Amino acid sequence: MKLLVTGGAGFIGANFVRRTLATRPEAEVTVLDALTYAGSLGTLADIADQVVFVKGDVADEAVVDELVRQSEAVVHFAAETHNDNALVNPGAFVRSNIVGSFVLLEAVRRHGVRLHQVSTDEVYGDLALGEDRRFLEGDAFNPSSPYSASKAGGDLLLRAWVRSFGVEATVSHCTNNFGPWQHVEKFIPRQITNLLVGGSVKVYGDGKHVRDWIHVDDHNDAVWAILDKGEPGRTYHIGAGNEQGNLAVAQLLCELTGADPDRIELVLDRPGHDRRYALDASRLTAELGWSPRKTDFRAALGETVDWYRAHQDWWGAEKSGVEAQYARREHGARG
Repeated sequence: MKLLVTGGAGFIGANFVRRTLATRPEAEVTVLDALTYAGSLGTLADIADQVVFVKGDVADEAVVDELVRQSEAVVHFAAETHNDNALVNPGAFVRSNIVGSFVLLEAVRRHGVRLHQVSTDEVYGDLALGEDRRFLEGDAFNPSSPYSASKAGGDLLLRAWVRSFGVEATVSHCTNNFGPWQHVEKFIPRQITNLLVGGSVKVYGDGKHVRDWIHVDDHNDAVWAILDKGEPGRTYHIGAGNEQGNLAVAQLLCELTGADPDRIELVLDRPGHDRRYALDASRLTAELGWSPRKTDFRAALGETVDWYRAHQDWWGAEKSGVEAQYARREHGARG
């Protein structure tokens, strides 16, 4: 298969490329990535000779059209994803997540190419803490942030292009990912790297916000299950049923790194911060036979800690800048 992966130098996309090369050596992979701050050629450095890399914007019609024309399938990871950044510069999210999705949909429509779009559980908004339910594929979108609203916009475009134009496309909504190669602005790698450099763990608000954590390899195996056996036009939820409070994750990270839990610091919450995300992934399991493999959260998180400890050369240069940005936001919020 000639496969185009947008955003393939970012966290989930790069892990998808690696997983694909390891499990499907016959695949010919082209990566399109704009190499913004969250994308790095370092994520692909040791496999660079096994992929074709194109630096470009997913919203660039000419670049996207030519790459799609040469492909048999597209997996669309490219997105602006960081909620804090979306509160500062929402326009970048609209361009990448809505305009970029539109450009891709038009290209696959012209060339008759299969598309899978990777989305987020955040499009549904949040659930109450302690509520005994998870979001289903048919639930209405109710986004809370510029990021989640932009992702919902791209997903709604896909639904319309499937129905109006017969585009062969699927979309998946996934819960929070963790694993190697994740940018240090994100919750788990930020706290790991804070601990490794002797800093404190920063947890928003009361620390009771709940996320369903899934290892990135399990997510990407699910994407391949959808590519292989998914029904065009369908939406699939990907989740591991591993709900954890943010404060509990921070405490576990302290334990795994040998740090004193007194290094956990509760900081001012961000605006519109959703309380709980949880997805019902039973359709994916029942129809496509997928289930997560890395279900021991402690063990998988320990492997992730070990990876960041061994790869400070990859994340070290970014760390001080990320923390400076967080400090400016917190100072601005306090006035």
